[in-house]
Parts: sequence; C-alpha cells; structure tokens
Amino acid sequence: MNINSIYYDAINLLRNLIMIPSFSREEFKAANYLEEYLKIIKLKPYRSGNNIWLKSPEWDDSKETVLLNSHIDTVKPVTGWTRRPFSPKEIDGMLYGLGSNDAGASLVSLLFTFIRLTERNQPCNFIFLASAEEEVSGSNGIVSVLPLLGNINCAIVGEPTGMQPAVSEKGLIVIDAIVTGKSGHAALNEGENAIYNALNHIEWFRTKHFKKIGHMSGEVKMNVTMINAGSQHNVIPDECGFTVDVRTNECYSNKEIFDEIAAECGCDVYARSFKLNSSSISMEHPLVKRAVSLGITPFASQTLSDMALMPFPAIKIGPGYSARSHTANEFVYLQEIKEAIDIYFNLLNNIYCYNFVPLN
Repeated sequence: MNINSIYYDAINLLRNLIMIPSFSREEFKAANYLEEYLKIIKLKPYRSGNNIWLKSPEWDDSKETVLLNSHIDTVKPVTGWTRRPFSPKEIDGMLYGLGSNDAGASLVSLLFTFIRLTERNQPCNFIFLASAEEEVSGSNGIVSVLPLLGNINCAIVGEPTGMQPAVSEKGLIVIDAIVTGKSGHAALNEGENAIYNALNHIEWFRTKHFKKIGHMSGEVKMNVTMINAGSQHNVIPDECGFTVDVRTNECYSNKEIFDEIAAECGCDVYARSFKLNSSSISMEHPLVKRAVSLGITPFASQTLSDMALMPFPAIKIGPGYSARSHTANEFVYLQEIKEAIDIYFNLLNNIYCYNFVPLN
C-alpha cells in the first residue's frame, strides 16, 4: 500500500469514527462500522462483543506475538464544547471531534501500521485489537478478549503520549469512605454533624505520605474528589461519604496500599477494586531499546490505561497529548497521525520480543 494512501485512509477513517457516538458500553455502532470497513479493505476481522481484532495473514504459531491495541470507546462530551463533538472539522491542520485525540488517532495509526507491517515478512506475529470499555475498565473490554488471543509476548498500547513511550503507569484504587454522626434539628444545633466529623479524615487523606517512592513513577498520590452528605437544609447530617482517587506506584500492590489506609485513616473505607495495579516494563526490553535507538524518550505515566490489565510487558505510546483528553473541543493534529504511523512502523518493523535487532 502506498504510504501517502495510508496517511489519507487513516485520517479518513478517523473522521468517520468521530461521527459515530461510541461511549463506553455503547460502542456497538462504531464496532459494526469498523468491522465492515476492515472487510471492505479485504482484511479478516474477528469479533467478541464490541472488541474487533486482526491477526497477521501469514500467522506462524512458532513465532512470538506482539499486540497492537487501542480503544474504540470515548467519554461523554463535557458541557464546554463550542463545536459539534460528532462532526469532525479540520482547521489549520487540526482535526476536531470527540475521541480524535483519545484515542482515535492512536487507533487508526496502529491499524495502518499493522497493515504496513504485515505486507512484508516479519520475525513475529502481530495482532491489532480495537477494544471496548477502556474508559471505564469494563468487564466486556480487553479483559474479556485477551483469553481469545492466545499467547502474547509484548504489546503496544495506543494512547496520547506525544509519541514518547511510557514504560510505567501508576495504578488506581477508588476508595469510598463513610463517616457517621447523629441527626438533629439544625435550628437547635442538635446532633453531631457528620460533615464536621469528616473534615479530619479528609485532611488525613490530603496529608498522608507513603514511604516508598517509585524509581520512575514517584510517590503514591491521593485526592478526595467527591463528597456527599445531608438530606435537607434543616437536618444535621448523620452520615458523610466521600470518594478518594488513589494513584499507586510499583513499590506496593493495591491491596497493601489499601490495608495501610484502612489501618490509619480512622473511618470506614471500601475499595471498589484492586485489579488496576501499577505496571512497568524493563528498560532492557527490546521494545524500549528500539524506542531509545529511535531517539524517543521513555517516561513514567501518571495516567491509567488498559496496560494495567495486561499480564505481559507493554509500553504506552501514541499521537496527541493526554492534556487534550476529556476536554471540550478535543483535537489532534493531522501531522501527528502521519508521524505516528512512521514511528510505530520503525519501532516494530523486524522486532523480536526477546532479541533486540537494531535498525540498519
């Protein structure tokens, strides 16, 4: 396939995907479109739920396998949009639209990289996977499809990183905390106000520091992000609940972090899940070495992706920037997509998962 045609087709596919709302757990129409598109261009997609994947046409069970993954779902548009989120618009080299940056640009760039790679003989197999429910870490997303893909040796996760490779990610625990009091009439100053009782506990979360600091990922970070209390203005609230976003490093498992919090915070706490642990890849891994040889700089990511759910080495890398994600008037530069396809190809062409092959 001609390289200029690849660039054009990738950008055109992204425009068409932007026009199809694809919120987490509502990806059916976008998955249908992508599946039919792949058939039209003479590829053979597999499907499970709203997850779509391709395998190298010349599959060889004796070879190692590299997964190329990005997600098809988006968050819902925030209220600040001044453009139509599902009407892609190109202005001054920027393509506006919901999901353009997170992670449509990565998705189409990885797809057409897969096509370029599999047009020639490679020392490994490739799987391209467009997965669902990434934004909510849903059970019908990548965790449901990985068992169907067979043995995978390593992966590229397409997310907006400015095409710099994230070699580690913070983990995540979402904690719900409950503080109690005693109800009473507000006018009589009766009871025990659960909101006031919660203040000391919230301050504990604000000032708590964990001793172990990650080599690249840094400290564990906690932020109280939601609070809920009270039934009406004239009743002293007898319960105050708040939610804490905890970003964990590789020095602890999520369960270890939670156990320390539960022992010290002084209120009732409940973790929604422990599955999203911190993840990292060795700096000696061939993918990382190849990235360094291309002059791109590894870094530690503070944000979470499906990399956390992969039981094999992975790096996160893609066009665009995380700061544009989940924002009004989301956009990606068209040039970023072109550059991404070239970088992905150079990163993966003739790659061995365990035996580094330098570029000529």
